[in-house]
Amino acid sequence: MNKSEAPDRSPSECWANIGEIMVRYLDWGGQGEPIILLHGLASSAHWYDLVAPHLKDNFRIIAPDQRGHGQTTQAGSGYDWGTLTKDVVGLMDQLDLPKAAVFGHSWGATVALNVAARVPDRVNALGLIDGGTSRGPDVRESWEEVRARARPRDISGTREEFLGRLRTQLSFCWSDQVERIVQTMVYEDGEGVMQDILRPENHIQVMRAMWEEPASQSYPNIGCPTLIIPAGPTPQRAGTERARLKQERVEATQQAIKNSRVYWIPETIHDIGYDKPEELARVMREFLDGRSPILS
Repeated sequence: MNKSEAPDRSPSECWANIGEIMVRYLDWGGQGEPIILLHGLASSAHWYDLVAPHLKDNFRIIAPDQRGHGQTTQAGSGYDWGTLTKDVVGLMDQLDLPKAAVFGHSWGATVALNVAARVPDRVNALGLIDGGTSRGPDVRESWEEVRARARPRDISGTREEFLGRLRTQLSFCWSDQVERIVQTMVYEDGEGVMQDILRPENHIQVMRAMWEEPASQSYPNIGCPTLIIPAGPTPQRAGTERARLKQERVEATQQAIKNSRVYWIPETIHDIGYDKPEELARVMREFLDGRSPILS
């Protein structure tokens, strides 16, 4: 099986009224412990399409499009951690899930952190997939500095130009499935130019929340077992200053969150779910099953 392929088990597409928004979520079913999977910034629930089928036999898998993303309502506000937490809890209530394991990728990892910190009675395990680590309170940039570099990603050009760039960047894991997944995060405007579904004005609200309340503020309030899953650097990036800083951030996060452990997935990219979905699913499954120790 190609590493970017997964068993053909398509999820059900479902909808739920949560407060003032309509949340679209994917439901892979399953009879085991429920897992809520939260995607990253400017992404969609489909980020987990290659991962979830490898978990379905053991767990109940739910992945929502978070507000302003995918097919969920383009809310003009509510990108603070408190409201995002209410969105997740509201979905759990709709699905009659008293508790769940919550995993998040990238920005979604910080959403997951806040869910676990703010409503600890609803989360029995937490997973941070290449996200949720913080430089800590001793490193503080001004909002002006953050805003200056907080521009949305550049996805300009036609659909074929957009896909062509990604085919090159992700050539080692590209497949028809990855091509389909990345297109769930963008749309084609009236002039035939690709745009992020996450609107710029909502993107900046997300960045403001990350600046005002960095992930590290949640660490003391996390009591459930936590797995930190950073992407190990590719050979080209190993030994760089960026890789060293990431190692330091992961170590600091592990020290700050009690009952946490780390599993580095080596030689992969930020989007682990495209490159090594089976390994990511295995690590998640073993952590939740408690079948074998996962060492940092």
